[in-house]
Amino acid sequence: MLQNDTFLRALRCEPTPYTPVWLMRQAGRYLPEYNATRARAGSFMALAGNPELACEVTLQPLARYALDAAILFSDILTIPDAMGLGLSFAEGEGPRFAKRVADESAIAALAVPDMAKLRYVFDAVAAIKRALAGRVPLIGFSGSPFTLGCYMIEGGGSADDFASVRRMAYSRPDLLSRLVAINAQAVTEYLGEQVAAGADALMIFDTWGGLLPAEHYRRFSLEPMREVIAALRRTSSVPVIVFTKGGGAWLPEIARCGADGVGVDWTVDLARARVAVGDHVALQGNLDPVALTADEASVAREAERIVRSAGAGTGHVFNLGHGILPRTPPGNVAVLVDTVHRVSAQLRAR
Repeated sequence: MLQNDTFLRALRCEPTPYTPVWLMRQAGRYLPEYNATRARAGSFMALAGNPELACEVTLQPLARYALDAAILFSDILTIPDAMGLGLSFAEGEGPRFAKRVADESAIAALAVPDMAKLRYVFDAVAAIKRALAGRVPLIGFSGSPFTLGCYMIEGGGSADDFASVRRMAYSRPDLLSRLVAINAQAVTEYLGEQVAAGADALMIFDTWGGLLPAEHYRRFSLEPMREVIAALRRTSSVPVIVFTKGGGAWLPEIARCGADGVGVDWTVDLARARVAVGDHVALQGNLDPVALTADEASVAREAERIVRSAGAGTGHVFNLGHGILPRTPPGNVAVLVDTVHRVSAQLRAR
């Protein structure tokens, strides 16, 4: 039994006494205790690959703040790493793969990885679930099939908004379709194993789907996510959140993909988003992460504005519009969480 199931009830669009809040990357570099643990581990991959340390950093923000959910500490690129692409993180740089999947032969050779290679992730889920002891729900996650494909084709991050991936969508859509189809199968199995290990909710991060034109977004990003959710539904009732950064123009379509919650970035007006999607899905978001680096009064003001924009109805989970920034003052997060809980409770009490 969960002691605090406010987050899950909000995802089901049920009444809650206040708006639940959690933050993307809530366990991360803005916390000195995280930096100490990462230094002890020696590298990001050593940290993420150690279930005990992953559990430790997952719980760190919950020791500071009254957050309503924990999220597994891991990385979205664990699946392609298990496919043999060789993931690494250089200090001060983004992810990098030793191998790229950028031509016909490489894509033809792709296969869903053996989930045993990802056992460290599932062991971390189980360890975190035990350590939480029912305090709050645990969120498992994956990158979307398309977003994983972006990094796999590019070999890491991109300085030109993944132009090579978008070019493939025009010149060889068959290859990109094959890649995202394999990724969709892998994501389905991966998330299913996280549920089996104890995850109470799931999130699919579609970080780069918003770069696509509408037709390509539907084909290469949204439809594979729809397939993943449909497959998960056959074996589990665990709620699923999808988040396409830059996807505000497609909110009504995203809301029909089968997910329980739709994440929105900071460019979206929550009141208008609610009108666009109706009341059958929850909305998650959407403070600009940069706002959280301002002074405390500004943080409180912006948090209150978003809570009031979402209204006193059901189906809102407060979050950032993207991941928390490393330069965020930890004290600002306390102000944010306190403001969201206080103002939303006041709105519901009227």
